[in-house]
Amino acid sequence: MAHHYRPYDLNQVYLVPPSLQEWLPSDHLARFVADVVATLDLSEILQACAVKDRRARGRPSYHPQMLTTLLVYAYCVGMPSSRKIERSTWDVVAFRFLAGDEHPDHDTIASFRKKHLKALAGLFVQVLRLCQEAGLVKLGHVSLDGTKVKANASKHKAMSYERMLKNEAELAAEVKRLLEEADQTDRDEDDRFGKGRHGDELPRELARSETRLAKLREARAALEAEAAAAHARDRTEKADEAEKQAQNALPAAREKAEQRATQKRAEAEAAAVQAAEKARAAGRPTPDVDPRDPDTLPAHQVRFTRDGAPHPKAQRNFTDPDSRIMKRNGAFEQDYNCQAVVDETCQVIVAEAVTNQAPDAEHLRPMLEQVEENCGALPTKLSGDAGYLSEANLEACEERGVDAYLATGRKKHGEVVPPAVRGRTPKHLTARERMERKLRTKAGREIYARRKVIVEPVFGQIKEAQGIRAFSLRGQENVQGEWSLITLSHNLLKLYRHSWKPALTG
Repeated sequence: MAHHYRPYDLNQVYLVPPSLQEWLPSDHLARFVADVVATLDLSEILQACAVKDRRARGRPSYHPQMLTTLLVYAYCVGMPSSRKIERSTWDVVAFRFLAGDEHPDHDTIASFRKKHLKALAGLFVQVLRLCQEAGLVKLGHVSLDGTKVKANASKHKAMSYERMLKNEAELAAEVKRLLEEADQTDRDEDDRFGKGRHGDELPRELARSETRLAKLREARAALEAEAAAAHARDRTEKADEAEKQAQNALPAAREKAEQRATQKRAEAEAAAVQAAEKARAAGRPTPDVDPRDPDTLPAHQVRFTRDGAPHPKAQRNFTDPDSRIMKRNGAFEQDYNCQAVVDETCQVIVAEAVTNQAPDAEHLRPMLEQVEENCGALPTKLSGDAGYLSEANLEACEERGVDAYLATGRKKHGEVVPPAVRGRTPKHLTARERMERKLRTKAGREIYARRKVIVEPVFGQIKEAQGIRAFSLRGQENVQGEWSLITLSHNLLKLYRHSWKPALTG
């Protein structure tokens, strides 16, 4: 008896025109991403592409909305590689659906992301506003934390200033030796074959040594410029402090304090001149040596000696100079410090940033400012681990009316928890002591215990569920744009899982 099967013929042509809408289920993530991107304001990207198209000749370019949708969906599923996106438009149904059966090559995708990265990063706030409209953000309790994410660079490509000086001397000696050998070879061959011969290119070893020497000198000059700028900023801060002390000094000590302030200001001005000279030698713009505004994100300061030179252990990476070696999971890696403020309601990220400074404390105030800017309001409560504790941060939270819960230290495994405290807080306690007592109350313990279930799972979802454990781009500005895309995709997934539907027009 013959078996009864459905027809199977790989050469069968479509009897009616195929429809993209038949390729995916109605509730597929790709459809959701396409619908959300269709509601976003892409005018900045569209205008930039329109200017380019007016000057262009040849075949029409791909639609910016299609490329934006592809990139956003790619980050949602943990596929930031432009080459993988290109391949997926051929062999992954969801990508083929979003591309409208077009197949942009990886160069097109990569150049689009690079050119419009700032505008793409700006979509984070638009998606956050959608989360607010959907009721996923309440700002009742937010938690701030940071995670180290691997840079697109190897720590073995970093070199200390001390090693740079040693290698530069060795390479200079090697180049000199190779030049002398080449010159001697030229003379020998002139004696043997006569002058005017051809094909006397420099030896391959000399070309390699000269290239390495040039890169080493370029890195050394950049490191010296950064150290001089950090030294000048430090001297400016000390001069400002000395002038403030002179103004508040008692009459008997005022003359001496003013002399000290004058000396400090002269040192600061000399350091600023030195920083400008070092920057010019490295081909950089004149650095801003004014004291940093505590409401702006911090940046790594190169360690320097008393005369403004880089500390012998100060390092610079040749692949991604903006990245830094940071401690992660007990090991030292070439990383960036990625910050996120997460709302308790549905684990939506309400503020995000990337810096190359490993300590977390100086990130709190800028992140609070960003929450207010993004959401139009400050949170009621803020929790953070011991890395964010400082007198300045506690005062900043109090000034803004934010009820802060910042750990005052790390608890050891198996440590006995002291009994909860009750009653009024004594007035003589310092800000740190008041916070320590606050966290020992029953209410304080319950609120702080929520921190680890608010923010820490978010980093796990990004690194494990989405599979994004390293950046694809290099340079802090580009990495910041990519982190915005990553956090944007996280928030989109929250919207999708809560069955929110965008209001489509047209």
